[in-house]
Amino acid sequence: MRLLIASSIHSEAIAALQRHHDVVCAFNAPEEQLRALVPDREALIFRSGVQISARVMEAAPHLRLLLRAGSGTDNIDLDYVYRNHLTLIRIPGPGAKAVAELSFSLMLNLARNVIPANEQWQQGHWVKKEMTGYNLTGKVLGIVGAGNIGSRVGQLGAAWGMEVLGCVEIPTPAEAERLAALGIRLASFEEVLERSDFVSVHVPLMPSTRYLIDEAALARMKPGAFLVNLARGGVVDEAALARALDSGHLRGAGLDVHEREGEGHISPLAGRPNVILTPHIGANTYDSQREIGEIIVAAIDQFAANPDPTTWPPAVLGRVVYERELVRESIQ
Repeated sequence: MRLLIASSIHSEAIAALQRHHDVVCAFNAPEEQLRALVPDREALIFRSGVQISARVMEAAPHLRLLLRAGSGTDNIDLDYVYRNHLTLIRIPGPGAKAVAELSFSLMLNLARNVIPANEQWQQGHWVKKEMTGYNLTGKVLGIVGAGNIGSRVGQLGAAWGMEVLGCVEIPTPAEAERLAALGIRLASFEEVLERSDFVSVHVPLMPSTRYLIDEAALARMKPGAFLVNLARGGVVDEAALARALDSGHLRGAGLDVHEREGEGHISPLAGRPNVILTPHIGANTYDSQREIGEIIVAAIDQFAANPDPTTWPPAVLGRVVYERELVRESIQ
């Protein structure tokens, strides 16, 4: 197949694809460069950080497959994908494990003042008495968006001895049963905010979730709570969050995703000792990216032999998400 890899993926995966396919790499290229490279390509492989717009796809008359090496779909024109009957496949599993672990890393670092304590002691300041922290064990963990990633965070919380509440867009008895099996109690969005000592956000970015965590939502949160966002920038109103932190209503926040991302941008939350900011590294572990690379190679080889994912063997189909229904629902 003729492939355009528009984001950096594991080097072993690129080498494997190059052995059997015609591969062009243009990592995080702007729209016009992608349009120049895509006309003869049959498949696009990408992560976050690059926009797969309608203008890019309409420049590729031979395009058949979009392979999202991760979870989110906010950087894809789903309307174009569905109307032109393109195949969209995601690989959310490996990254979900890494993102869930980073969520806990942020909560632990915030609760135990790890970063300011480290900075002070590296300068010779023994601030032990000033660094009293908080346990996670026994606290309430609220998951906003208890889907693939959020459920994993909830499982970790339950194993840690936390009471875990989770909310979803469409609560059903089946959803409640699924979450209960993971140690998560299905709750309303309002209850999650009002009862949780730690709130971890894991919803996709779409019109209904933009600024979901706004001034009103932050005001509902328990005084002294911690907020972490590993969803997408734009889900949390960063200006409102800054005010909630500065007023003392919230004790701390950790964000891996931001309203403005990329070199040269400085978050409006920067400079606060009770805030941790990381540059969208949630899924970016060696282990997750290597596993994603292996799945990409298998999916591309399978698609080249058989372009109908519904008939793929479970060994391949079971490791990807074929988003036929998601694409359809996104434009209704």
